[in-house]
Amino acid sequence: MTAPRIAVVTGAARGIGAATARRLARTGLHVALVDREPDACQEVAHEIRAAGGQAIDVAADVVDEGAVTAAVESVVERLGPPTILVNNAGILRDNLLFKMSVDDWDDVMRVHLRGAFLMTRAVQSHMVAAKWGRVISLSSTSSLGNRGQVNYAAAKAGLQGFTKTVALELGPFGVTANAVAPGFIATDMTAATAERMGVPFEEFQETVAAQTAVRRVGRPEDVANVISFLASDEASFVSGQVIYVAGGPTI
Repeated sequence: MTAPRIAVVTGAARGIGAATARRLARTGLHVALVDREPDACQEVAHEIRAAGGQAIDVAADVVDEGAVTAAVESVVERLGPPTILVNNAGILRDNLLFKMSVDDWDDVMRVHLRGAFLMTRAVQSHMVAAKWGRVISLSSTSSLGNRGQVNYAAAKAGLQGFTKTVALELGPFGVTANAVAPGFIATDMTAATAERMGVPFEEFQETVAAQTAVRRVGRPEDVANVISFLASDEASFVSGQVIYVAGGPTI
C-alpha cells in the first residue's frame, strides 16, 4: 500500500489556509498546518482528525530561518517527508504610497516573499529525493495593481516570478510549481480591508459581487479546490502557471 503524501500549508489557522488544509485532508493527504501563533491551528487540525483525516499543527514564523528549518524537521519526524507545499502565509499593511512606512513595506515583503523562499528551500530536498513534488504559492489579483496596496501588489507579483523560476529549476526532478491568484475572497483579511475603508463588510461584498462576472464574491473553498487540483497527480503537466480564481476575466 502506497504511503499517503504529506502536505504543508502555511497560514493555515483560518481563511484560505484552513480551507485548503481541510480540502487536502479530504483527498487522503496527511497535512501539517503551520502558523506563527502557538496553538493557532489546533482547532482546524482537531476538526480534520475528527473527520477521519490526519493532521498536525506546527508553530513557526515563516520569516524566521531557524524556525522554518525546525518546523520542517518536526513534520518529517511526526508525519514523514513533505512533498506538497502551499505557501499561503500572508499579511496586509495597506496604505497609500505617501503614507506607507518602511516597516509596512518590509513586513509584507518578509512574510510573502522571504517566507515562501524559506519554506520552499526547506521542503524542496524532500521533493527532489522523492522525484515528485508540488509547490503552490498564493498570489492575488492585486498583483495587477491595487490602490492602497503597493507593498502587497509588489509582493504578490514577486511570487509569480518566484513560482516560474522554481518551476524551471525543480521541473527536471518531477516537481511542479504554480501560483493561485484569488480575486476577492470573503475572509478575515478582506473584512479588515473593509474596516480600513470604513465600509460595512456586507456592503463591501455586495459592491464587489456586482462588479464580478459570476455576481458573487469568492469563498475560501473556491481557492482550496484549485489548490487541491494543482497538488494532484492529474496536474503533472501544469507548471509555472498563474491561475486566477476571481469569478471572471482579470486581464
